[in-house]
This record gives sequence, C-alpha cells and structure tokens, in this order.
Amino acid sequence: MYNIGIIGCGKIAQLRHLPEYAARGDVRIAGVYDRNQERGEAVAKNYGAKSYHTYEELLANPEIVAVSVCTANNSHAEISMKALQAGKHVLCEKPMALTREECREMVRAAERNGRHLLVGHNQRFLKTHQEARRLLQEGAVGKLISFETHFTHAGPETWSIDAGKNVWFFDKDKAVFGAMADLGVHKTDLIRYLTGQEIVLSHAFLETLDKKGGDGTPIAVDDYAVCYYRLEQGAAGTMTVGWSNYGREDNSTILYGQEGVMKLYCDEKYSLIIEKKDGTRVSHEIDRIQTNAGQSKSGVIDEFIECISEDRESIISGREALASMEAVFSAIENADTMGLAGKRRELR
Repeated sequence: MYNIGIIGCGKIAQLRHLPEYAARGDVRIAGVYDRNQERGEAVAKNYGAKSYHTYEELLANPEIVAVSVCTANNSHAEISMKALQAGKHVLCEKPMALTREECREMVRAAERNGRHLLVGHNQRFLKTHQEARRLLQEGAVGKLISFETHFTHAGPETWSIDAGKNVWFFDKDKAVFGAMADLGVHKTDLIRYLTGQEIVLSHAFLETLDKKGGDGTPIAVDDYAVCYYRLEQGAAGTMTVGWSNYGREDNSTILYGQEGVMKLYCDEKYSLIIEKKDGTRVSHEIDRIQTNAGQSKSGVIDEFIECISEDRESIISGREALASMEAVFSAIENADTMGLAGKRRELR
C-alpha cells in the first residue's frame, strides 16, 4: 500500500489526481494540503486523509512515499525539489517549472535522491495518440513533411476551482505564462512523442486578444499563441493554442506525409483518419479526446504508481518534460509579443 500526499487541492487535483488515486486498490490518500485550509479539510474528510497546515508538515511524514504537486505554476519547482529532498517520489502538474534552470534542477534533485519525478503530460496516454505514433513509425503516411496541432478552449476562468476573471491563471506573478505554457506545453510534448523527434527550431507569436481580469483591463499573460516548430529530420509545422474558443474545444492534430495525411481528433466519431494520396481513406474509431467538460481517466496516476512499483523510467519523466520545456522556453524567448503587456509592433 502506497501512502500518497496531495499538495494543492484545486480543480486538477479534484478531477484527476484524487479520484484516480482513490480508484486504485494499492494506494491510500494519507495527507492533503491546500492554502485554503477549509478546502483542504473538506477534501481530507472526503478521502479519509489528514489535512496539513503546511506542505512542509506533510513532507515530514515518513509514511508518505509520494506526492502530487497540483499548485500554481510559480511553486512547482520549490515544492517538488523539497519533496524529492525529503525522499518522496513526485508527480508534478505542468508546466514543469518557470525557467530552464529550475527544470534542470528538478531533474538533478530526482537523480540525486534516487526518486521518480514525473510531469502530467497526459496526452501521451490517449489511445489515439499511441496508435498514431505506431502508425507513423510504420510509415503509414510516408515521410513526415509538416504538421499542425491545436489546443483551444474557453479559458481557465470557466473551470478553475475559483472560477471567474480573478483566476490565478491570469495572475502573472502566480502563472508567469499564459496559454502558451498552459496548453502549448501539452502539444509541444505531443509532437515530440508522436514523431519521436526533437524540436530544433522554434518561434512563437504571443498575444492577449480577448481576456480581461476582474478590473476590466487585459490580462498580463498571453491568451493566444501560434508557434512554429522545426524537427530534427526536417519536418516543420505550427501549434496554435488559445483561451478564447467559445465553441467546442479543439484538441486536434494533422500530420502531413509524402504518402498521405493523418488526422487526429478532427472528427466527432473517428478519432484517427488516414487519407492516402491515391484517394483511399481509413477511419479508426478508437476513443474520445479528454475535455474540461468531459473528463476521462488520464493514465498519469497509474503510470506514476507503476513506475514506483516497478522502479522504471517513465515516458513522462522529468527528463522528457525538460526536453519539451526547452522547446517552449526557446519559442517564448524568440517570440514576437504583439499586444501582450502593453507591447505592440505593427507593420507600417
């Protein structure tokens, strides 16, 4: 039986981490911590756990062997490294951390302390993505030429535990990044996973187009981003992410090869479609994409516990997450910031 601690009891913890741990027969949720003490106590009561007044007190419990870090972005690195130093295995929510050095230090801390560090890149566990990776490797659409991937929805203020225009995702001090890191890190990691290739060139366009805070002024982080990525074997493509899609959530990917096109989650019924250049079409009904409104089992919690049990490297290890974050950091550093935090550059 593995005793688990939950640090941060917001929406992602309540929708995924807590129920998925509770569904396993070999896990006990032993302790929780949340800055909102009342929320933490309510969660603890619901799961038969202890509510701690500080996360340091939770980490000091020697019976807790692993923790989920589900806090705001600006505390991921600090809490994760303290947990690793305390001898805990760590599952950290994305984005991994705020700087390259923080990400690298998290990986080093895991290695120094002989503990597993995983980051919640759940898109690698979707069956359609796993089948697409296999088919790409088999050459189902020939050599990859280009790609486009999307992740857009109505924004975190519509589903966060403290929903509304003052949500922490819009607070630059707590979130630091906007849609580019919130959603873009998922699709950056997915492109690396699907293709088995590293991203060698990146550039982004970041904007604040629509979102406003509680005071009516534009938020200080990006709510829309378009990124150009080039892969190590020459293929190139775009990633579009945003928080201002007020229709159906879009989490689609299209891969263009020399022999055809592969479409993922572009069709309501068929999650994987291959269109060959000879006109043939093969449609696969595999699964449905996870959405904020339609949650399904992530696979992340099972992977975390199994990695601990089997003492093996994970496909969502800290080192894998670091490689994806490197591409995100490069894209942001090379970004054109139009209309972001008061900056605007226009053609004359």
